[in-house]
Amino acid sequence: MNLRKTILTHYGIILSLLLLFSLGIVAKIIIIQVTGSEKWGKKLNYVKERTAAIYGTRGNICSHDGKILATSMPHYQLRFDLGAPAVRKTFASEVGELSIKLAHLYGDRSANQFRRELEAAYKKKARYYLVHPRRISYEELKRARKFPIFERGRNKGGFMPVPEYVRVMPYGRMALRTVGLMSKESSGSQGNVGISGIEKQYEDYLRGEEGLALQQNLSGRWVNIVTEEPDNGKDVISTIDLYLQDVVESSLRKQLTTSQAEYGTAVLMEVETGKIRAISNLGKTQNGYQEIYNYAIGHEGCTEPGSTFKLVSLLVAMEDGLVDTSDVFDVGDGKWRFFDQTIYDSDYGEGTFGKMTVKQIFERSSNVGVAKIIYQGYKGKEKEFIENIYSLGLNEKMDIGFAGEATPYIKHPRDKNWWGNSLVWISYGYEIQLSPLQILTFYNAVANGGKMMKPMFVEAISSNGEVEKHYSPQVMKYSICSNSTLRKLQSMLEGVVERGTAKSISTPRYKIAGKTGTAKIADRNKGYAEGKYRASFAGYFPADNPRYSCVVVISEPKGAFYGSSVAAPVFKNIADCVYGADLSVRTPALCNADDTRLPQVMNGLVKETRTVCRELDIRYKSPERGSDYARTIEGEKSMEMKGRTIVEGQMPNVLGMGAVDAIYLIEKAGMTPKMSGVGKVLRQSPQPGAQCKRGQRVLIELS
Repeated sequence: MNLRKTILTHYGIILSLLLLFSLGIVAKIIIIQVTGSEKWGKKLNYVKERTAAIYGTRGNICSHDGKILATSMPHYQLRFDLGAPAVRKTFASEVGELSIKLAHLYGDRSANQFRRELEAAYKKKARYYLVHPRRISYEELKRARKFPIFERGRNKGGFMPVPEYVRVMPYGRMALRTVGLMSKESSGSQGNVGISGIEKQYEDYLRGEEGLALQQNLSGRWVNIVTEEPDNGKDVISTIDLYLQDVVESSLRKQLTTSQAEYGTAVLMEVETGKIRAISNLGKTQNGYQEIYNYAIGHEGCTEPGSTFKLVSLLVAMEDGLVDTSDVFDVGDGKWRFFDQTIYDSDYGEGTFGKMTVKQIFERSSNVGVAKIIYQGYKGKEKEFIENIYSLGLNEKMDIGFAGEATPYIKHPRDKNWWGNSLVWISYGYEIQLSPLQILTFYNAVANGGKMMKPMFVEAISSNGEVEKHYSPQVMKYSICSNSTLRKLQSMLEGVVERGTAKSISTPRYKIAGKTGTAKIADRNKGYAEGKYRASFAGYFPADNPRYSCVVVISEPKGAFYGSSVAAPVFKNIADCVYGADLSVRTPALCNADDTRLPQVMNGLVKETRTVCRELDIRYKSPERGSDYARTIEGEKSMEMKGRTIVEGQMPNVLGMGAVDAIYLIEKAGMTPKMSGVGKVLRQSPQPGAQCKRGQRVLIELS
């Protein structure tokens, strides 16, 4: 019995010990789960892995001649492995000097502040420490590689620069809203996707094909280990001409600054193809006029066009055989009481006009005259008038592919808001909404023999310098009217500039055809605001051999507000610059065979200057070998080119050069240009040869 009792006692002790051991294990598990999850979770992070998509370099957006309008350039975050064994051996002795170098690099923190932050991270053995949130350029990265500790590289110095591609525009914000914007929040190429303009429309080409990466979690941050390389994005070749873009933007900005308008837009289109060679949209900001919205295309710019629409009204009336240019209408004194409304001409009170031909009515932009023509012709046939306008496609989107393209509106008699005066109001451009680009497309069709071309912004897709896809011009409508009507419209448009409201921009050098417009601005449901106008001009040049069409719209100018005094001069300046630069615009008839004077030759690229001289049979002397750029010295019968050497940090001599070449040289020397005016460089500051800091702003004034 004693033996049995002893054995049972031993079994009890063993079972009790086992129970206590089990309870201890359970308690430890609970402690780990409750109090140690963060600690053990961090340890597990070192071995966690996952796969993720990675993206190649986003493609470039280029001008039609290959100059880069938008590109992705690598910038770098500086990361520091403060847990690396080699770093911990040298940190204490070199952190002071490293902090001084970092303070000079970033410029927004003191050396002491950097030191405190680095020492705090060192104590925590941070493995992926972000030195500073600002991304640095490649040039700055080269400096950082020589800093204490960092100079020993990744393994021995813990130096981990992380590349991130940033979208930049080498020529500034030119055509920004057309080139497009990027989203910084959306996932995609470099964490960005296009959200407007060409960037959005051609996102699939620009982004490229995804690759695959194996990612490892290092101290809570995922680091890529590339397993499958991505395909870089393709380049998009736009229709934009950089020189013409500079001309259009500078001309528009100058007028906006003078008139202190709220916004303005100007678009230059190639007549035969519909290619948009330049487009500028400038709105007033605290920092001057900037590209803040695409008024040429978007909803905010889709407004009542005013008198530029009179051309549409008269086209419809002529096609229906209701009027001819020689028909006479009595406009009285430029005032007409129609139902409960009074229609005024812009020059009402300045004289007695009486009876005028249709051509004269158009040239003088008589609201009363056009209203009477359309009312007498379409009273009781309002539906026919409106649907004839619809047949031109002006009530439909042009489907150019851009996000935010405005939907036009032309009131129809079946609409609930149609009223007794709608017919006459529409006749001269009210109670409808059209974008400047739609107005331009119509005027371009008149210049193009009646063929309406779809506005074109992109010419090709290329990869590694080879064109993979080419876009051809598209015809929206092969004929907007008969040849007879077309010739009359063209004659009337020429008459506006020769004798009418735009005679101030007439020039003996070449013919301009176009129409002024001045529209009151509606204040939502409060009627038309007092003293607020939108000035416009639409037309083409040279009128006898049209090459370019152009529309200019300026909203809410201060002081002068008529299209003839505000918008037309912008058109004239653009046309003059284009005519002077593009030899193909000029007709042989305008050349004087007896003129033996040496043509003016701008400073610029040696190769291009040689080509021009050979084409014009000008004798020239080439600069020394190795010179890409040269200044020109003109003699009576020949020209000499002097080579230019560009030294980084030294202000180049850009006097006499065109804007594009000047910008290129200044940026090549490491500085940032700021321009004013159009033409060639008249003045520069700093002066040629001056020593400048990298990134220093350079002022250049164009003649």
